[in-house]
Amino acid sequence: MRAAVALAAWLAAAAAGLADAPLIVLDQSRLPFDLGPGHPANNPASPANSPHAAWNSSGNTANAGTTWQNRPSNPENEERLIITADGGVLGYYATNPGGVLNLFDVNGRRVAYRPAGGTRSLFTVTGQWCGTVDGGRSNFVLAVTPACIKRFGR
Repeated sequence: MRAAVALAAWLAAAAAGLADAPLIVLDQSRLPFDLGPGHPANNPASPANSPHAAWNSSGNTANAGTTWQNRPSNPENEERLIITADGGVLGYYATNPGGVLNLFDVNGRRVAYRPAGGTRSLFTVTGQWCGTVDGGRSNFVLAVTPACIKRFGR
């Protein structure tokens, strides 16, 4: 009986932790071609990846840090933390209604995004390639360049 209770508690804790997104710094030269910016689907110049595309745009209120879904004060964002290997919190993520994954720093400033489809790449709000997302839509790891991690204030 005690083992079943312990297992249930462990599974509940593990499930709660699955919402957080670990972040690692990547060596871009070691990425497989299909994940790097040289692949056509990951090219920052692609119209679908552009920061000016409607769903990706900083001008779209669904991407604004002032929108309730994206605010640091929204309790749901406490379950979508971007964490480092040492347990530090860099920020949080939220997905807009169009499917764009937005990354915010701890103050609610939008740092990067992944367009809704066609790529696993992350781009800065000014359109530079920033890294990649590995895993599914609800359980993933963020791998970013050193320049991108600096945008989080680190």
